[in-house]
Amino acid sequence: MKDVLRQHLISRLGNNLDNLDLVLSKFTTIKTKRNEQLLKQGEVCKYVYFVAKGCLQVYVYDHDMNETTRDIVLEDHWCSELISFGSGQPANENIRTVEPSQLLAIDRNGFQEMMESVPQFDKVYKQILEASYANAIYRLNTFVALSALDRIKWLMENRPNLMTRVSSKLIASYLGINKDVFSRLKSKL
Repeated sequence: MKDVLRQHLISRLGNNLDNLDLVLSKFTTIKTKRNEQLLKQGEVCKYVYFVAKGCLQVYVYDHDMNETTRDIVLEDHWCSELISFGSGQPANENIRTVEPSQLLAIDRNGFQEMMESVPQFDKVYKQILEASYANAIYRLNTFVALSALDRIKWLMENRPNLMTRVSSKLIASYLGINKDVFSRLKSKL
């Protein structure tokens, strides 16, 4: 499974990775079942996960305990509650597996060690931060301006694999739409 991460890092940084084996040695392999809770709101986020296989949901609860999904993370992507991971403060988000998953996890100490001793790893971290920020801002700005139907069309254009891979309930949560409204609008497309 570390070969998947190896290829991911090479694709981002090229073949000039003197410390690649050192970086890979800092990751622990985790195999999960469906619906395993990796992080609960209020806990400190201890890991950054690389998704080698599977699907993760990053979500929060509103005041009525309804889930609102911030992100659905698939293979070849990174997942964490970065604010909690970096600060050591309690997390504001939850992370769980949507399907059985194979993850590579690095803890805070290993992560800090890689940031200090492997310059290329710092570059990967910046790419993760930039992609996470850009995705969050884009979705926020786009979804505020779009109708429910246009959000579904956006998803079909930008993340079509989610439509067949995850439940309608999860997609509705991700799009900020009531599940029944989502089903009704989807049938019109």
